[in-house]
Amino acid sequence: MAYNDSPDNEFDQEMERILQEHFNAEESNLDAPADLWNRLESRLEEPANPSFFSRLLGMMNPLREGRLSPAFAVAGVAVVALAVAATVWAMSGYGGAEPPGGLALAPVTEESEGASLPTVAPAATSIPRSVEVTRIVEQVEQEVAEEQEAPAATTAPAPTSMAAAPTAAPAAAPAPAATTAPVAVSAAPTAAPQTSVVVEVTRVAEMMAMEDSSSAMATPAATTAPAAPTAVAGARGPRGESGPAGAQGGIGTPPDTTFRDYGRQPFVAASEDNVSTFSLDTDRTSYHLALNWARNGYEVDPDSVRAEEWLNAFDYQYDPPTGGYGFAITSGLYPHPLDESKRLARIAFQAREVADDRPLNVTLVLDASGSMADGNRVAIARAAAESIRRSLRPEDRIAVVHFTDDVIHQYTVEHRSPENERVRDSISWLQPHGSTNVQAGLNLGVELAAQIRDRRPDAHNYVILMSDGVANVDATDPFAILETAYDASTRAPLRLIAIGVGINNYNDVLLEQLAQHGNGWYRYLDSAAQAQATFSRENWLALSTPFADQTRAQVTWETETVKRWRIIGYENRVAPDETFTQARKEFAELYSGAATTVLYELELTEQAQFLTGVPLGQVELRWVDPAYGGARVLSAQLYGNPGAGFDGRDGALAHFGAIAALSADRYGSLSSRGENGDYPEVSRDLSALLEQLRSLRGDLGNLDAYKDFLFLLERISGDVKERMPPSTGSGYSR
Repeated sequence: MAYNDSPDNEFDQEMERILQEHFNAEESNLDAPADLWNRLESRLEEPANPSFFSRLLGMMNPLREGRLSPAFAVAGVAVVALAVAATVWAMSGYGGAEPPGGLALAPVTEESEGASLPTVAPAATSIPRSVEVTRIVEQVEQEVAEEQEAPAATTAPAPTSMAAAPTAAPAAAPAPAATTAPVAVSAAPTAAPQTSVVVEVTRVAEMMAMEDSSSAMATPAATTAPAAPTAVAGARGPRGESGPAGAQGGIGTPPDTTFRDYGRQPFVAASEDNVSTFSLDTDRTSYHLALNWARNGYEVDPDSVRAEEWLNAFDYQYDPPTGGYGFAITSGLYPHPLDESKRLARIAFQAREVADDRPLNVTLVLDASGSMADGNRVAIARAAAESIRRSLRPEDRIAVVHFTDDVIHQYTVEHRSPENERVRDSISWLQPHGSTNVQAGLNLGVELAAQIRDRRPDAHNYVILMSDGVANVDATDPFAILETAYDASTRAPLRLIAIGVGINNYNDVLLEQLAQHGNGWYRYLDSAAQAQATFSRENWLALSTPFADQTRAQVTWETETVKRWRIIGYENRVAPDETFTQARKEFAELYSGAATTVLYELELTEQAQFLTGVPLGQVELRWVDPAYGGARVLSAQLYGNPGAGFDGRDGALAHFGAIAALSADRYGSLSSRGENGDYPEVSRDLSALLEQLRSLRGDLGNLDAYKDFLFLLERISGDVKERMPPSTGSGYSR
């Protein structure tokens, strides 16, 4: 699509003045071709097409062919290498769903697009120039990365040294309102402060984005866009590390974040209550959010920690169900890593993988508010939305909604084919403006989703919200938002997936509750590369295949062998026992191949301490089959050997999961125990768990997930020691 503004207009003249001043005055240290401005100017005036990108890549030839100074070449390579390293990390082996296989459901008829679909074009008839320049940067970096011969492994920071060098955000899609170059340049091993052409073009895109947000958008919301947050290059984190550009304050946790302390589940005497009921939720956002905070030099907020999400962030390689069962239920009894008088009981639920040929109706609801200008949130949301679009099949349908103070109607695209040009353009037009009206965005998203469901009743229906959750217009409470965006259907429900982006100025409570009570699930994305990996075609085929709705479990402990019990985590998923037979929306929606793990701390009775094959109780699982709408029930007996250890590969994985769950449980307790918390006890427990984790290096040290969690546990253990109040006493020796 060609630009509709001529090179003579006031906008271009003003931009030329700004850019020339920038190159001539502010960037005297730029070691680049003397005609860089002329090259860039001539290319910005040409129509956007594939050859345009390839010609712009010619600007990088001096870098690739070594004709520039070594320092400049190293700086450029560092930016590319860091982007590649971030992609490699994001595609590592976490407990994601496997591709579906097995049972094939009956195919459904495909609906062709008809004249009833809207044809109103957006008011803006050309792509904003800042978006087009951003595309140029992304294309340049992608092509250079593909041709660069240096392996990413040699540039990726070692997990144990991440505290000293937090992972830089990928430079592939710059934050439009940032005012400094990406901090990744500082990682280049050179003393000269030279800047790469890629970073310099990124700065051009950022300046043009600021112009776009105030003048190029044909929506009232654009005139109310708040000023971009002041970026602080090299801001110091709480432990003295160089934090990311834009990190504010540099002390403690990121500012303006919203979490909820759900407390901790207590020990319960089995003689008084031997029944435990909970929802099988497989979210793992709490863990990935904590890991991203630690990588960026921040302390992890204990209120953000949900132990069940740390536990379920990893793949324990459970066996699939056999004999036509919907789930495989496995259990085991293990030593308690922190208390010899107790045991850990592990119960695992592995859903069957299915192939489902039913088409999909997807509605993207994209946050275009001003807070999305912080960091690389827009780039992440765009990458996730585009990956979802690319993963869809020709028979699927997709719609796009943008919202700020209200819906940006000229960017709304009702359900079309995934390859429809208006769908692609609407995703690419995502830019930050104004305030955040999540309610307006979801209301329209649900309305469009309900309309396409009526026309295509045999399709699966997903509404996907991408946001930082900072709602500040109209309803800001998740239940008030869901009340106006309510979907009463149980036979073909609209499943709400919440995708969170951002570090500071982030509302975890809103996004988590919207997904939990909206028939869906919640994920956190910290980079564009992770977004692309999460929503790759293979992963999305599994994530978008619903397997079980309203899934919940109930454990009944045997009072002759279990004296006291306590579930680790699940504070937000524990349900009253009497609701177990009820199909309720807050119970979990599981996708094909999903696995859920739950851990209990147990005190056994004296007679059970030294027996083998001890009956511990029974577990019952209930869910609704989304394919047929019928209720399903599965039960199993629980046995354990009190003398068993963490033996073999399965034992090492079980030990790893126990360390993850107990670390989160103990660290999160710093909130529920009061302002100061029991720091000495928590510090002692985390130190003991850290030593046990290090002992698993021989069995699991080759896994990226192990390296990441080792880094995180080292960080939170060190943070607790630093925050521990000084000891009190008489000061005299004994």
